[in-house]
Amino acid sequence: MRVVVQKVKHASCTVDGKVTGSIQEGFLLLVGFHESDTEDILKRMIHKIQNLRIFVDENDKMNLSLAQVHGDILSISQFTLYANCKKGNRPSFTDAAKPDISKPLYDRFNALMEEAGMHVEKGIFGADMKIELLNDGPITICLDSEELF
Repeated sequence: MRVVVQKVKHASCTVDGKVTGSIQEGFLLLVGFHESDTEDILKRMIHKIQNLRIFVDENDKMNLSLAQVHGDILSISQFTLYANCKKGNRPSFTDAAKPDISKPLYDRFNALMEEAGMHVEKGIFGADMKIELLNDGPITICLDSEELF
């Protein structure tokens, strides 16, 4: 599982001219899945995301978590996080889980975040999404379950 965490002042997702998800301060999550991902990996990734201390405290130090700033999440499925560009100029996506595997993982990932008390807005799985955001910092963190767990 790969997640790109972007700390944002605001972010939104639009599909066919309709806003499907919109947040103010929080995280824009770009989420990609591998066929070997399990619910345990989802839970561990959520714990990591929930506890990332990348919001500034009163001393201007990155020391606060998402919950401490009452931040929200915009979760966007993105299989292209598994792009392999080693050969040629056209990326290969064979390492990304197929939709019949990744959609249930994406849905479960979002449900688990909500069960953990996070407010989650979403894109539409497999749709042509337009994402707008104001990256704060900019702070962008790349999480890969292969490297973390």
